[in-house]
Amino acid sequence: MIAPKKVVTIAGARPQFIKAFALSRALAAASDFDEVLIHTGQHFDDNMSGIFFDELGIPQPKYHFATPRAERASAISQMLAGIHDALEAEKPDAVIVYGDTDSTLAGALAASRQRIPLVHIEAGMRSFDRRMPEETNRIAADHLSDLLLCVTATAIENLARERITEHVHHVGDLMYDATLLATSVAERRSNILERLSVKPGGYAIATVHRAANTDELETLRRILDYIANEAKRQAVIFPVHPRTARAAAAAGLDLTDTGAVIIEPLGYLGMCKLVHHANLVLTDSGGLQKEAYFHRIPCVTLRDETEWVETIDAGWNRLWTEPEYRERHDIPDFGRGNSADEIVSCLRRYLSAEARVPQGAGFGS
Repeated sequence: MIAPKKVVTIAGARPQFIKAFALSRALAAASDFDEVLIHTGQHFDDNMSGIFFDELGIPQPKYHFATPRAERASAISQMLAGIHDALEAEKPDAVIVYGDTDSTLAGALAASRQRIPLVHIEAGMRSFDRRMPEETNRIAADHLSDLLLCVTATAIENLARERITEHVHHVGDLMYDATLLATSVAERRSNILERLSVKPGGYAIATVHRAANTDELETLRRILDYIANEAKRQAVIFPVHPRTARAAAAAGLDLTDTGAVIIEPLGYLGMCKLVHHANLVLTDSGGLQKEAYFHRIPCVTLRDETEWVETIDAGWNRLWTEPEYRERHDIPDFGRGNSADEIVSCLRRYLSAEARVPQGAGFGS
């Protein structure tokens, strides 16, 4: 009997746990894979990560680092050291990283240094703004990766422009899988609407967390003013990210002055239900832009650009600098909610190859 292939999944931020929820289910159902989860500790607040294990039934991570709040380079260095030691112990057949966080970068660097095949889910996304750490993270991860799994055809084109064309596949969006799986559960289990005394379709939801928005005082002021203007028209529910809370406090800004309903970060099921019944989403989150589309809720992106240009082109999203939405239509690229199965098939084909020289193995070595 052939031994299952061992894959190590690296996650540390809220959107990554959502995607891991969908993929872990598919890997568990496949007899030829064993998965080991590493939690980098990038999100240290229980509402931002730990609650996923209870709500979504994700297996507890085998490795969970207590990455302290620190300057970015120091935090990445500590994550890198922890991941390196875990990979040394596990000796996996592949490492999976998601998206564009510092956990993604640390995982990509660790796998590359140890010459372990690296799988990047959501490869090829570009905002073309290298001032954003997320942009440099995703570029570095792509150029270190051996198997690049893309959500959209645009992502494949972006990679081709950077001369990355081998082992690139369009697999749809894991977030869509997770949304379909979680929405019915959230409808049964979450009482968030009753707790907040809001009616379906009678409110907007706002989130802010990107460093480019929270660390620039003038930008943060403009965003809070934008939220305040919406709060004059209807109720706005504003779950406040820890980074945003710290930035506002340091600047002497009172978030209640926006007129929004200020609440703590929500668990995934509560957030899923809240978005599902909103009439508008205001966010700087790439993941939430897509989740709004999956629920077919209009979105305003609180940034001057987005990597999810398909949501703009399809008329479900617009930048806050744009006055109108484009003509609305569906987005076939995101798939039919079967992305996890597509990813498992790609992994199986890739890892069954008899000989392979990892594309990224020599990068930086």
